[in-house]
Amino acid sequence: MSDILSLEVLQSSLSKLNGTSSATWQLHQGKLYTELVFADFIRAFGFMTQVAILAEKMNHHPEWSNVYKKVEINLVTHDAGGITEKDVTLAQKISALL
Repeated sequence: MSDILSLEVLQSSLSKLNGTSSATWQLHQGKLYTELVFADFIRAFGFMTQVAILAEKMNHHPEWSNVYKKVEINLVTHDAGGITEKDVTLAQKISALL
């Protein structure tokens, strides 16, 4: 099981994520959260397909939703009960797709 990140480590990780990505990640209800808007549904769904492949390879899956061209992503490690390095790593990989 992974360890929950301290608030200090989490803030540092968020700062790095947001400094190198067009996505804006934030803490929302105890999870890493971002909202992305694409040109249309096909691009949003294509992005989700790419993320699904990454998540499956990591065996770490996002909570997410898609409505038309908007994708909302929440990352949390459920078995740890909070945000872990797995979530930060997946957020980095997601951001790299943009």
